[in-house]
Amino acid sequence: WKALAFKSAASRFESNNGISVWTHRSLHVEWFLLSQQLEMIMPPSYLTPEGFQKLQDELDYLRKDKRQAVAARLHEAMEGGELIEDAEYEAAKNEQAFVEGRIQELEILLANARVIDPNGNHDVIQVGARVRIQEEGCEPEDYIIVGPAEADPRNGKISNESPLGKALMDHRQGDQVKVNAPAGLFVVTVIKVK
Repeated sequence: WKALAFKSAASRFESNNGISVWTHRSLHVEWFLLSQQLEMIMPPSYLTPEGFQKLQDELDYLRKDKRQAVAARLHEAMEGGELIEDAEYEAAKNEQAFVEGRIQELEILLANARVIDPNGNHDVIQVGARVRIQEEGCEPEDYIIVGPAEADPRNGKISNESPLGKALMDHRQGDQVKVNAPAGLFVVTVIKVK
């Protein structure tokens, strides 16, 4: 998509009521318009600083180490003889496809990332907030509201797009929140937001 920005930024010929006109937009204008179009197609992914670093480390590992290891495995399988029926060759090709797909997925995710400020004002529940909630008759539960890429409910990280995360957004301490989950409707009380 970067190539599109440069291509469209170059001078081009347009027809204006039958009159030939040369136009030129600055790269800044083209880049802004392209980024607006991409944001409509791919909404930003919200990440904590730790989550961003973890995904960046995974991307670096896949690019530097894993890609080379898979290429070596593929090369060894190719030297092994008949490629058409070689299971090792097929397995190496499949692994290469997986690695390249994951690299592409991480590049897009990180390019669209918005890193959450962990020290931001969290009087109102937003992405990055730490919340303590309690359902009537149950023990209080602590969660961090994160983007979908970091969601890990077993470790207390819930997505802002999950039923609970979505319901909690924009609420404050003391609010009673109705959550419409797949298992049914339930109500939680926001005990603490930080």
